[in-house]
Amino acid sequence: MSTIFRRKVAFALSMGVMTTGIISFVLLALNRGFLDGFVFAWLRSWAISYAIVIPAILLISPRLQAHIDRLIH
Repeated sequence: MSTIFRRKVAFALSMGVMTTGIISFVLLALNRGFLDGFVFAWLRSWAISYAIVIPAILLISPRLQAHIDRLIH
C-alpha cells in the first residue's frame, strides 16, 4: 500500500470524524434541542453519518479531485 494512498485514507477518516461530528451535533441541537437523551441521540446520529460519509469520501473524492484538476490546470 502506497504512502499516498494511506495518507488519503487517513485524511478521509479524520475529516469524516470532524465534519460528521460537528454537523450532526449542530443539526440535532437546532432541530431537537438539548433535551434528555441528547448525547445518546447525537452519538447515534454521528455513527450513522460517519458510516455513510467515509465510503462516499473514498469513492467520490478521487473523481472530484480529477475533475477539479482538469478545470484548474
